[in-house]
Amino acid sequence: MRFEYKIVPAPTKSLKNKGLKSSEDRFAYTLEELLNGMAAEGWEYQRAETLPSLERAGLTSTTTEWRNVLVFRKMVAESAATPSDRQLTATAQTTPELPAGAAAVTEPALRADAPASIVPDDEETEDHGKPPAFLGTSAADEANERSATDADENTDKPKT
Repeated sequence: MRFEYKIVPAPTKSLKNKGLKSSEDRFAYTLEELLNGMAAEGWEYQRAETLPSLERAGLTSTTTEWRNVLVFRKMVAESAATPSDRQLTATAQTTPELPAGAAAVTEPALRADAPASIVPDDEETEDHGKPPAFLGTSAADEANERSATDADENTDKPKT
């Protein structure tokens, strides 16, 4: 049994109705209309939630606003295939039959969502020295290099 969910903002302003005088009655009527409208579309009411939402305040700061939402669900027909079911069926249909005696390839397939490793194995690590001049260096690297050469110059001179 699978469900599809729909989240809608809870009403913040009450609808007007001739026979309703108090604000509580108008608010209850507003919720009733919303719930009945969603039920007519096949959605079953589940619960109301208050959730945080980070929103921009000015140019650089953010604030947390609390939002009230209503959660509805609807049962999805079992006959409707999900994308993963369709992919499995398509893969099974497009996979060629292997000839008798042929071994299947056992290499792992690359997946689009698999993380790529950017760290080389220990065997492959090499010290490449300084980067080429056209790549440039940062100001901190230049300062460290200058202080190292100054220290070397000072140790070579005899003290008098």
